[in-house]
Amino acid sequence: MIKVCKRCVMDTSDAEIVFDEAGVCNHCHKFDSLQSAQLFSGVDGQQRLAEIVDQIKREGADKEYDCIIGLSGGVDSSFLALKVKDLGLRPLVVHVDAGWNTELAVSNIEKVIKYCGYDLHTHVMNWEEVRDLQLAYMKAAVANQDVPQDHAYFSSMYHFAVKNDIRYILSGGNLATEAVFPEGWHGSAMDAINLHAIHNKYGARPLRDYKTISFFEYYFWYPFVKGMRTVRPLNYMDYDKGVAESYLRETIGYRSYARKHGESAFTKLFQNYYLPTKFGYDKRKLHYSSMILSRQMTREQAMAKLAEPLYAAEELALDIEYFCKKMRVTREQFEEFMRAPIHDYKEFANWGARQKFAKNMQLVVQRALGRRINVYS
Repeated sequence: MIKVCKRCVMDTSDAEIVFDEAGVCNHCHKFDSLQSAQLFSGVDGQQRLAEIVDQIKREGADKEYDCIIGLSGGVDSSFLALKVKDLGLRPLVVHVDAGWNTELAVSNIEKVIKYCGYDLHTHVMNWEEVRDLQLAYMKAAVANQDVPQDHAYFSSMYHFAVKNDIRYILSGGNLATEAVFPEGWHGSAMDAINLHAIHNKYGARPLRDYKTISFFEYYFWYPFVKGMRTVRPLNYMDYDKGVAESYLRETIGYRSYARKHGESAFTKLFQNYYLPTKFGYDKRKLHYSSMILSRQMTREQAMAKLAEPLYAAEELALDIEYFCKKMRVTREQFEEFMRAPIHDYKEFANWGARQKFAKNMQLVVQRALGRRINVYS
């Protein structure tokens, strides 16, 4: 029987969830004890963000760009792009086209760039390599099917930042809408060891153009040698997703998507059909729980939204048809992917042991210095 948290809407679809005597889950307690302290509001948030912005401007004063932003066309990254303009920063804007952009996403990106006057660099990926990697993940039957796109996104950001001598990566990631995330659902998108292990077993062609970020680069080279930092400005802005979306519509004529991550045709199908059908993971629960904890939504509102169907039958049929056509697989092959026994990403080589070592070293340094250290993202 499914047990649901009394405060948010997370439930036992997260096999590692823990409830206290009052029926409140560990995700809520983590937010109260740790994550809420990383959200800044009002004058305090403005002052903290102003200090960060001043530092970025000083360090980038003699450069063409003082920071870099990834723009997907979603609400978070689009709102961030407009706010960065208001802050007077000079970002290089990067968009990674992995072959799944919707026409609406392209339109929204164009509106953001035109309004802000930014330089946009679109990295168009080698589709045959992306397709081969995504098919490898489908054959592996792991939950984290979005890794091929997500890793490419972050990898491109780091590579462009280094190429243009940029130290600061500004991310639209935020705790107001993304605080809840069960570690047991899937591994890190930055785990290149896992990515290559899956592709080596199931892939059919070499990844020559697809660039990855190694464990050493991510945890040591970029933060400590290159001095790169990832900043999440939305955590300093009293960020409310609904308000942000309204602001975008009024300011640049932004057009909303039918659902979260509607800017990617693949992610739409993956999150709203593949994950809940094959694994029982409904990512709306994470999103709504985060919004409950950040007081953007009531639990009653979230429960009502969860009662709505993830897909209309006709829309789902069209999206599956599009997926099969683009990936060059038959509907029968797609159904075989859906029926295949599921696997955990940990069944393939991964960076788990190395990450544990790095975390332990971080704790040692923190104790020695008497302060928290978190220089990577």
